[in-house]
Amino acid sequence: MKVEVVNLKKHFGATRAVDDVSFSFSSGQVVGFVGPNGAGKTTTMRILSTLDEPSDGDAMIDGVSVVEEPERARHLVGYVPDSLPTHRDMSVHEYLDFFARAYDLKGERREQVIESVEEFTNLTGIREKMLNALSKGMKQRVSLARALLHDPPVLIMDEPAAGLDPRARIELRELLRVLSSHGKAILISSHILTELAEICHAAVIIEHGKILMAGAMGDLLMSSVPRRTVLIRVLEQQEELHRELLQMPHIENARLIGSEIALEVNGTEETCCDLLVSLIQRGYRILEFKQQRANLEEIFMNVTKGVVQ
Repeated sequence: MKVEVVNLKKHFGATRAVDDVSFSFSSGQVVGFVGPNGAGKTTTMRILSTLDEPSDGDAMIDGVSVVEEPERARHLVGYVPDSLPTHRDMSVHEYLDFFARAYDLKGERREQVIESVEEFTNLTGIREKMLNALSKGMKQRVSLARALLHDPPVLIMDEPAAGLDPRARIELRELLRVLSSHGKAILISSHILTELAEICHAAVIIEHGKILMAGAMGDLLMSSVPRRTVLIRVLEQQEELHRELLQMPHIENARLIGSEIALEVNGTEETCCDLLVSLIQRGYRILEFKQQRANLEEIFMNVTKGVVQ
């Protein structure tokens, strides 16, 4: 199962909410969709979920066009919006039953599916509660349960962790890991970037409707910042090495932290390799030489400008 977004555009008057966006992801992948407010994330997700039509371009879900064949595409996608609509007169079970009927699930099969989804999303104990009486976390679980009723191979999730308490966020992360291990292709937007980095295989950073950066999480974290933090531990001559490092090219800063020297290296991974070779040639006995990965927040701040369109 492959999802391909191809030259997607969506204009609202003079505003280009989505401006020639292209990226792809596959079964078993969790992809973080990152950007400031107004960047075009929700619009892109709504188009992928067949709720909005693009001004131009297309998105293909397992070869099915969301523009040409929205009905077919809809059966392949489960959409989790950023908030659950308020229904004062429906219980959790009635809400899920309504959507199961909409997906043409019938009789005993419908009951089995609803029971299975309620159990998976831990809703069994509150199935008779009214929707408007639920906490934010429980509403998000109901929203996810509704999206899973027809067992779609693709999940589109818009800010599912917004407003959740720490326990609910941890439980959501575990659910996402299980879903991806079952082969779901998941696109998830969130402003909690540290958590995205923990669960995502790849990330797409968008601003002003344009993609600024996209790729595997490991590649982004290792190659997207101009400076690299390196920690060095030596058997002896620590202070002498510290003084020498401060005079070497490409070293922006070096400081002693306990038994380690932390330095900022201005350059690429090759620069770090050359530094290690140079230190060994100078006779330093290196016990440890490790590069600290950047985090997604640093990358986000480096590549985005924060200007609202």
